[in-house]
Amino acid sequence: MNKNVRNLEPQSLWNHFEDLNAVPRPSKNEARVTRFMKEFGESLGLDTYVDGIGNVIIRKPATPGMENRKTVILQSHIDMVHQKNSDTVFDFSTEGIRSYIDGDWVKAEGTTLGADNGIGVASIMALLSSTDIPHPAIEGLFTVDEETGMTGAFKLEQGRLNGSILLNLDTEDDDEFSIGCAGGIDTNTRIKFEESSTSGSGLQGFRLTVSGLKGGHSGVDIDLERGNANKIINRLMHKCSDHGLRISEIDGGSLRNAIPREASAVVCAKSDAYMDEVRKRAESICAELSIEDPGLKIEIEKTALPERALSESDTLRVTTCLQAVHNGVFTMSRAIEGLVETSSSLARVIVKNGEFITQSLQRSSIDSAKMDVAETVGAPFELLGCEVEHTGSYPGWAPNPHSPIKDILEHIYKERFGASPKVMAIHAGLECGIIGERYPGLDMISFGPTIKHPHSPDEKVSISSVQKFWGFLLEVLNHIPAA
Repeated sequence: MNKNVRNLEPQSLWNHFEDLNAVPRPSKNEARVTRFMKEFGESLGLDTYVDGIGNVIIRKPATPGMENRKTVILQSHIDMVHQKNSDTVFDFSTEGIRSYIDGDWVKAEGTTLGADNGIGVASIMALLSSTDIPHPAIEGLFTVDEETGMTGAFKLEQGRLNGSILLNLDTEDDDEFSIGCAGGIDTNTRIKFEESSTSGSGLQGFRLTVSGLKGGHSGVDIDLERGNANKIINRLMHKCSDHGLRISEIDGGSLRNAIPREASAVVCAKSDAYMDEVRKRAESICAELSIEDPGLKIEIEKTALPERALSESDTLRVTTCLQAVHNGVFTMSRAIEGLVETSSSLARVIVKNGEFITQSLQRSSIDSAKMDVAETVGAPFELLGCEVEHTGSYPGWAPNPHSPIKDILEHIYKERFGASPKVMAIHAGLECGIIGERYPGLDMISFGPTIKHPHSPDEKVSISSVQKFWGFLLEVLNHIPAA
C-alpha cells in the first residue's frame, strides 16, 4: 500500500489536502477546521475573515498585470461526510483520515476520504499560497455544514464578498460543468409506542443484519437503483405475524444524505421457523440486487431475548408503514434527458425503547414537486400517528444557459481537450442557488475532478483527473475578463 500522497503532483494541492484531512471536520462540528483555515489565511498575511456561523473568507490581491480583471470567488465547503465500515476501528473525533494510493486513485482506509469537497478546498489553498501562478483578485469562500443543511450558505453574510464570478469546485466528474442543481428538504418522523415485557412469552431473540451494500450519494447515485438497507431489513420483518414477530430494536443507516449501506434489528419470534423465513426472503433479495449490489450480505442469528419489545400489532403497523414509504426516483426531468427530477431516500430508521424515528431526504429541481414528494413520504407516517416535520428546505439553482463564465469554460475545455464538456444540471445540492440568493447577479458555474462513491467508505478521487482539473482551473483564471 502506497501512502505517499504528498508526493503526488501537483504537490502543493495534495499537501494541502493531507493537511486538511488531518483535521476532523464533521458537519455541524467545524470549529477545528474553521480555526485551521483562519490560521492558514493569517499565516500568509492575507485578509482573513470568519463570520458568525464559521464560514471563512480569505482574500488575495491580483498578481501584477491582472489587476483590471473581474474578482473571482472560489468556493468550496470545509465539512465532510463521516462514514466508516462497521469493521473499521476509527474515531472521527480525534483521528485524521488515513489516505493511500491505489493505481490512479486516492482512497481512505475503511472511511470516507473527504475528497468531497476537500480537493476543492485544497485547490483554493494552493492558489492562495502560490507565489508563481498568475490570477485575478481572488476571494476564497470556505463554507460550513454543506452536507447536513447548507447552513453556512444560508447564513452567509451579505456585503462581505466583492466578486462577480463564482467558481464552485464541488462537481464530481471532470468532463461535466454544473449550471443548475436540485433543491432539498428533510422529512423527520417520530412516535412513541408502549413496549411490553417478553417474560413468559415463549419467544426467542434474533438479530438481523444487512451489510455489504455500496450505498453512495443519495442524490447523485439515486438513479443507480442500489439497495437501501432500511428498506431491505424491513422486508425481513414485514408480514411475519405467523411467527409472532415483535420488534425490540432497529438501527438502520447513518447520515441523511447517504444511501444506507447497513442496518440491524433485534426481534422476537416464536421459533426457528422464522430463521428459515428470513433466509428464504434474503435469497430472493440478494438475487434481485445481484447486479447493483453483489456484495450484499443478509444474516440472522439467535441472540438473548430482549426484556421488552413492541407488541405484535404495533410491529405490524411499523413494518407496514416502512413498506409503504417511497424510496428512490420519483420522477425524471421532462426538460433535461436523463436527469432525475425528484427523488427520496429513506436515510435513517431507529426503534429504541419503544420510540420509532425516521429521517429521509427529498430532492427536486422543481420546488412544488419537492414539497409533493415530501408530503407523499410523510403520509404513511401520518396515518400511523407519527409527528411529521419537514425541515431544512433549500432552493435549487436555476440554470442560466447564457452564462458568460460558462461560455468561457466551454471554449477553454474544447481548446484544451479537443472535446465538448457536458453542461448540465445535477440531482444533488450545490450551494450556488443559496449563495446566488444572498448575492444576486453572480455569474456561477461548478466543476471539479472525478470523485467516485462520495458519502461512502468507497469514496475515491482520480489522481490524473485532479491533474487535469488543476491545469484547467489555472487556465480559467488566466482568461477571466476585464471588469
